[in-house]
Amino acid sequence: MASILLHSGNSVYHFSIHRINKSSDMEAVGFGTLIVGLISFIFINFLWNVKYRRRNFPPGPTPLPLIGNLLQIERGQLVNSFMKFSKQYGSVYTLYFGPKPVICLSGYETVKEALVDKAEEFGGRGRLATIEKVVQTYGISLSNGERWRQIRNFTFRNLRELGFGKKSFEANVQEEAKNVVEELQQLKGKPLDVTRLFMDAFSNIIFSIILGSRYEYKDEMFVEVLGVVEETFIITNSTWGQLHTIFPEIMDYIPGPHQKITSVSEKLMSFIRERVRVSQETLEPASPRHYIDSFLIKMEKEQSNPDSEFNERNLVAAIHNIFLGGTETVTSTLRHTLLIILYYHEVQEKLHTEIDRVIGRDRIPSINDRQNMPYTDAVLHEIHRFCDLIPFSVPHMVTKDVEFRGYFIPKGTEVYPLLCTVHRDPTQFSTPDKFDPNHFLDENGKFKKNDAMMAFSAGKRICPGESLARMEFFLFLTTILQNFKLTSQTPFTEDDVAPKMTGFINVPIHYELSFIPR
Repeated sequence: MASILLHSGNSVYHFSIHRINKSSDMEAVGFGTLIVGLISFIFINFLWNVKYRRRNFPPGPTPLPLIGNLLQIERGQLVNSFMKFSKQYGSVYTLYFGPKPVICLSGYETVKEALVDKAEEFGGRGRLATIEKVVQTYGISLSNGERWRQIRNFTFRNLRELGFGKKSFEANVQEEAKNVVEELQQLKGKPLDVTRLFMDAFSNIIFSIILGSRYEYKDEMFVEVLGVVEETFIITNSTWGQLHTIFPEIMDYIPGPHQKITSVSEKLMSFIRERVRVSQETLEPASPRHYIDSFLIKMEKEQSNPDSEFNERNLVAAIHNIFLGGTETVTSTLRHTLLIILYYHEVQEKLHTEIDRVIGRDRIPSINDRQNMPYTDAVLHEIHRFCDLIPFSVPHMVTKDVEFRGYFIPKGTEVYPLLCTVHRDPTQFSTPDKFDPNHFLDENGKFKKNDAMMAFSAGKRICPGESLARMEFFLFLTTILQNFKLTSQTPFTEDDVAPKMTGFINVPIHYELSFIPR
């Protein structure tokens, strides 16, 4: 027997090698393979330690070769794991997603300094592997550099021209809210899970912007497309989807449900491409009807520009981005809201009182009413904060070498702003783990803005649909509560209401409620 003592960083490895019977070729081959494997492991570990020690990254849990900090992230507790790391290592720390380092930022001051004060340096977009498999880096959400600037600026400008988030578009949202109320009235108090109804409504609002028309809720193609959107979010937020996002270099080669994202999304992509084709055939350049028309006209104008990013791949990807970003997110937020209202009875009573006083029962709510409804406004902001729908934000990336809080972060490093730690920062909110509209009210009951509410992110990558989402949220909630009292036979608990903090999206529990006409 021989012994081997090897050192690698702070680790010491001791191996005993026993003589084997040479007549066994299979054993000899196995023994040789074992030795090669052990030596390879030690060598990789040695190189890892050398590389890891030389980097001036922020502190963080010690990574393992190849898999990084995978084993230190609790299964099913993704967000809570990241929040624990911030308590242990501070407001700026490093995690390794496989062999790749990422920087995590926590707390209001740190996140604001990065996204707002250093917006240019932290304004890049990191990878989101599940969506990247579908649209690559085309469109708005996952693009960088000149592509991102061209497509985003055009989209912002065009959506504003279409009335996006403005009073001129308000009638579209009011009409869809009215349709929802009519659907609920037909139930005559029968309990319902509102998930699909809300998805139908918010999807139609997006369709009116992109396509210039809406669909009937039971339209076969409409139902199929929304099924794809729903499944996309389920896959992305599953354990497999989370692992794929964090460790794409590893998970790309491992079979599992996350590999279905491409085939699932193809139905949505085919639908989008078909709508683009129809728009091309009926296009009248002097009279654009919707976003697709405007993009196609821009494509035609930019044909001779070799640096133009206006092409069909970017158009299809941008529509995909807008559709995914404007349906499930608003649906989940409103579902969170109704659940909270069911649990906190006094909140529903105060909302009813303010709606009756300001709006009454004889007209539909208007976005102009919001300025006269401080309690309702505070409730909406507190729901955004408390529910933490997107607790991590979409990953950012530094666009150049940057010094940040005493650390050097090289160009191309991914950054995760932990918005959940901003919304639960005790220096900004008196009871951060509790739902309390008073976080957004002053001592006189007037609405009080707080810049630490970053539900739509901040800086250069702030959500382009923020104004529309706020309009939808206000008009749908006030229209529903103007017409109904919400009840449920389910005895909800505080745990039911609290965000689960298990994945990239804090989807509320599924529940049924009754809408009792007022």
